[in-house]
Amino acid sequence: MLLFLDIDGVMVPAKGWKAPELLDDGFPAFSSHATNTLKKLISDKVTIMLTTSHKSNFSIEKWKTIFKNRGIIIKELATLPKNISNLSRKEEIMNWFKINPITEDFIIIDDDQSLNELPEFYKGNLIQTSPYIGLTENHLKAINKDLQSA
Repeated sequence: MLLFLDIDGVMVPAKGWKAPELLDDGFPAFSSHATNTLKKLISDKVTIMLTTSHKSNFSIEKWKTIFKNRGIIIKELATLPKNISNLSRKEEIMNWFKINPITEDFIIIDDDQSLNELPEFYKGNLIQTSPYIGLTENHLKAINKDLQSA
């Protein structure tokens, strides 16, 4: 399974009134709900595809360390290409799919509202989080339901 994963608004809830807690690696702490939920999604058969705007700030190895520092071990990790054209998240993801044929189940976990414009097939695999809450156990139920109907 391919899991397209955003960070801000998914792993790190957006609280405009409060700066996020930074860990020793200089990156914000993930919410415990998001961490626990993501751990339940990860297996040897899952590849995490980072879609976050931070994706190009670090190497794959550094990203793996960032996740590990937050208690999440990821074996297969990739990122969307650097967004040099300032595309919307929807455009970034659709461009990726144009170049990479779909050969496995996928889920998109993101809070970006532009993803509401995805074509129906892709939107059916979207788990949209509230940016103020992030990824929760309730999303896990929806993901499992989507995967069972696929």
